[in-house]
Amino acid sequence: MKGLLIKERWLDLILSGMKTWEIRGKATTVRGRIGLIQSGSGMVHGVCEVVDVQGPLSLEDMQANCHRHCIAREDIPGVVHYDRTYAWVLQGARRLSVPVRYDHPNGAVIWVNLPEQVDRQVEAASRSVRP
Repeated sequence: MKGLLIKERWLDLILSGMKTWEIRGKATTVRGRIGLIQSGSGMVHGVCEVVDVQGPLSLEDMQANCHRHCIAREDIPGVVHYDRTYAWVLQGARRLSVPVRYDHPNGAVIWVNLPEQVDRQVEAASRSVRP
């Protein structure tokens, strides 16, 4: 399983179900179940499915979809600094009952290939989701 590194602010919004678009500067070919990792924590905090990619998005597209990416309309120009902007469409986000520790590889800034043992622990923790 792959793990996606996300800053705490955005991760909390994804895990609450409010944020269904993760905004990035490149498209991804990854689809299916992924782990959601809080940047800098060394912990997988949740899981979701990557089901699609939208983009490249215009400023107008971003403004029309604030409810999906949770960036305030007026903040978009100051927050999004990509040459091209893409929305990674997420579905079914769930917080783990207990976060799962993993060893962070040097240089990983977007994706982490999580070992099978971590994948099994994430699967077990995702069965009993915190309310």
